[in-house]
Amino acid sequence: MYAVIKTGGKQYKVASGEKLRVELLTAEVGSTISFDEVLMVGEGGSAKVGAPHVADAEVKAEVLSHGRGDKVRIVKHRRRKHYHKEQGHRQHFTEVKITEIVGA
Repeated sequence: MYAVIKTGGKQYKVASGEKLRVELLTAEVGSTISFDEVLMVGEGGSAKVGAPHVADAEVKAEVLSHGRGDKVRIVKHRRRKHYHKEQGHRQHFTEVKITEIVGA
C-alpha cells in the first residue's frame, strides 16, 4: 500500500516502513505524528484519489531525527562590473519513518 502526502509545500509518495526527509516539523524525537493531507491512496492496481484530500485517510509516522542538509553554495557574478557575491544555505529537515497508512 502506498500514499501521496503533502507536507511543507511538497508532495511525497510514501509506503509503510519507508524513511523520509521532510521540511522541519515541530515534534519531539521519538514521538508519533500523523499527516492528514493525504492526496491519494493506492494498493496494487487500484487507487483512490481525493478532491483535494482523501476522506478519513491519514499516514502515521515516527520522528527519527532533526538535522540540517548539505550546504548549497550560491554565487552571483557580473563580468567586468567588479561584482562578486557568495552565499551559503543549509536547509533544516526532519527525518521520519512511515509506520502506518490508514484508510483506503
